[in-house]
Amino acid sequence: MAVREIPLFINGKAVASASREWRDVRNPTTQEVVARVPFATAAEVDQAVAAAKEAFRSWRKVPLVRRMRIMLRFQALVREHTEELAALITEEHGKTLPDAEGEVGRGLEVIEHACSITSLQLGEMAENAAGGVNVYTLLQPLGVGAGITAFNFPVMLPCFMFPLAIATGNTFVLKPSEQDPSSTMRLVELAHEAGIPPGVLNVVHGGPDVANMICDHPDIKALSFIGSTPVGTHIYNRAGAAGKRVQAMMGAKNHCVIMPDANRSQAISHAIGSCFGAAGQRCMANSVIVLVGQAKEWLPEIIEASRKLKVGPGIWRDADLGPLVSPQARQRVLGLIESGVAEGASLALDGRNVQVEGYPDGNFVGPTIFTDVRTDMRIYREEIFGPVMCVVTVDTLDEAIAFINANPNGNGTSIFTASGWAARRFEEDIDVGQVGINVPIPVPVAFFSFTGSRASKLGDLGPNGKQAIQFWTQTKTVTSRWFEPDNESSGVNTTITMK
Repeated sequence: MAVREIPLFINGKAVASASREWRDVRNPTTQEVVARVPFATAAEVDQAVAAAKEAFRSWRKVPLVRRMRIMLRFQALVREHTEELAALITEEHGKTLPDAEGEVGRGLEVIEHACSITSLQLGEMAENAAGGVNVYTLLQPLGVGAGITAFNFPVMLPCFMFPLAIATGNTFVLKPSEQDPSSTMRLVELAHEAGIPPGVLNVVHGGPDVANMICDHPDIKALSFIGSTPVGTHIYNRAGAAGKRVQAMMGAKNHCVIMPDANRSQAISHAIGSCFGAAGQRCMANSVIVLVGQAKEWLPEIIEASRKLKVGPGIWRDADLGPLVSPQARQRVLGLIESGVAEGASLALDGRNVQVEGYPDGNFVGPTIFTDVRTDMRIYREEIFGPVMCVVTVDTLDEAIAFINANPNGNGTSIFTASGWAARRFEEDIDVGQVGINVPIPVPVAFFSFTGSRASKLGDLGPNGKQAIQFWTQTKTVTSRWFEPDNESSGVNTTITMK
């Protein structure tokens, strides 16, 4: 099988990189090299930004209705090519095909939302705010925007960035993850097939050096990042120091509260699916299960149901968990499991030695469950990003809320309950950005904004929804008065008052 070389995408064309630094992209199920991706040179990053800067001059003036029509064609193409995109995700990331198809669907929601740009980018107007004076606002694009995405959602995360940025009149430079770039590149090709002009959407590949070039580049005006906390903090600080508008969605340690009055089978099923889906490689995975009161008695059922999950390659449609993205990711997860044992947690279900027949080289880790977990343990303090569940027990809802709010992160959380009072109390008092009530993965639909609190988010505005429109535009306020021809002035007004 020929190994494809991933190009850059600059000024509407695939461009072969002149870089001397390349990385192998491997199938995480077999370790087969399926692609090679370049780490762009400084000159290539400059070319991409220059193309975006030049394209902005005309793109910003393209009528809203034309941008809307491009997004309408784009969403139709993504829908048509869902299976192709999902297959590329599975090949390079490892998640199961049904999960990959679901990812494409969640990305498609954002493109569909961008199709409403003719109403999303409306300003406000007050007629006769003063005598003969109208005041109105314009939501104008910033210029060249950029995005840096993590590996775990190679289609959805770019969709969290460039569709709305471009629809609002900006141009864009995207740096996808170097670990699984092919599905992102196919997404960009479909965007250009839909009619996005040359230079409006560009792609460069690379690691930390390329990310730093994007942070520092003076012609990039705004930067969106989704990934880990250490990297996100660095990017937020560095890009902010360079004068950019920045949003950084970062790490998580999400908790799922199960109340004793919850629908037992639904709560257990959804909690397990949230924790172990995508082999735990989701920033929205509920990796800490908080059993309240008599729900503690459900633990054996949770363990047994988790034991029955099927581990296998993503191409098996009946697999529940695929492999981790890389051998390094697998070794990190195994090391954290070892630390949990060493620090005194009880290993109720051990997934370290899972074997998948026919795939001896896959990066597989089976469902793993710890009980007797303390907050000072590494398995609780760190985002494991693998199929590892930490189970904590408390006596009351108040204890559960206090326990979650004491964690440094505030990305997502869920509660399973039949009590409206408990649900209302939870949503009101919990200090977490995304809250699910009997919903296991509380990623909001795309016409609501993706949020976060505390260490999970830096910047005031998040992706998607109204906040994304605000992030990718600047508000210009116009105060306007028109005089009747030959109308004589009534005198000089030296005050700030409008008359």
